[in-house]
Amino acid sequence: MLEKINELDIQLLVYLNGLGSETYDKFWLIITSQLNWTPFFLFLFYLIYKKVGGKQTLYILLFIAILLAFTDQTCNLFKHTFERLRPCNNPDLKSIIRIVQVRQSYSFFSGHAANTMAVATFLFIILKKHFKYLGFLFLWPLIFAYSRIYLGLHYPGDILTGYLFGALFGFLLSLVYKKLKPQYFPDTIKTI
Repeated sequence: MLEKINELDIQLLVYLNGLGSETYDKFWLIITSQLNWTPFFLFLFYLIYKKVGGKQTLYILLFIAILLAFTDQTCNLFKHTFERLRPCNNPDLKSIIRIVQVRQSYSFFSGHAANTMAVATFLFIILKKHFKYLGFLFLWPLIFAYSRIYLGLHYPGDILTGYLFGALFGFLLSLVYKKLKPQYFPDTIKTI
């Protein structure tokens, strides 16, 4: 069963990675860099600040920092436990996929997918009543994580597992936030 799943994972990787071309490589290299998302983060937190105020925004940032640390460390634990080679380092795949970027760390599961999905899930759950179109936030993990397949850094299974772990952790931390919010994080909602 695991062999069949791995085979399907590789086939899907080859297909999705093969959709790329040199014309778009620089674009996806920009997309995959976390630093390049800074304007998006700043705009997002500006909107949150305008809606819930400075104190509440700081609490949200604290929870996101905890979430990212937990998700990232869990991801690293899995990577060092399973030691799955990244597609770009897999000798069986090097000749059949486009390798745009190389990383030496392990592949399973994607920290990019887990972190972005965790933050998107957490923010969506705690802020959905304040923002009408907050569901668009989930485009961020989709685009960000696809860049990892495009570049030859992750298998689709790595991305999917990262999404599942990230959504689970984001959901669980949102429960903690909601439990503590009435006592420690009182509403300071502003209308914009």
